[in-house]
Amino acid sequence: MRLVPWWTLVSSGCAPVVLVGAWVIAALLQGPGYEPVTQTISILGADGASGRWVLNGALIALGICHLLTAWGLRAASFAGRLALAAGGVAAIVVAQTPAPIRGGSLGHGFAVAIGFTLLAVWPVLAADRGKAVPWALRPAASITVTGLMAVGAACFLIELQGNGAAGVAERALTTMQSLWPFVVVVSCLRHPRRP
Repeated sequence: MRLVPWWTLVSSGCAPVVLVGAWVIAALLQGPGYEPVTQTISILGADGASGRWVLNGALIALGICHLLTAWGLRAASFAGRLALAAGGVAAIVVAQTPAPIRGGSLGHGFAVAIGFTLLAVWPVLAADRGKAVPWALRPAASITVTGLMAVGAACFLIELQGNGAAGVAERALTTMQSLWPFVVVVSCLRHPRRP
């Protein structure tokens, strides 16, 4: 019996491609006024941004990718799958509550914080202590990845408050969060089948 269906490779693999592709295209559409090192991704999806439709459409697609991956990732525990799916819903909510072009938005900030948190804790919640578990679902790997995501989130908050390289920190964190489901799926597909 397969640990995951083949299509989870597609849904999980599309997530980082869609996310990174969207912020690259949206930044190109925004033009030279956008500074990707210091400015967040949210600015690209803000009201009035030139590439708003690209980024917000990609966030919806990212959310759908996470929902599909969570549905098919049968090898993970239910709590982890639920957190991944809820992270996907949070991405869709972020797209529906864009930040203003200047200033902040409580709704947008809350949706982003919930999404970051869910996507950071899902690896730990998905972990399994069994003997025949794919390596990416083992506690050591799951705890390590969640720890790295927590450090990434702390770096993002520090850079955001200090007017530093918030854009770089956010991109590193969101890339890791969108890529980890793919790594888990690959580890499940490469894991020997159970009789």
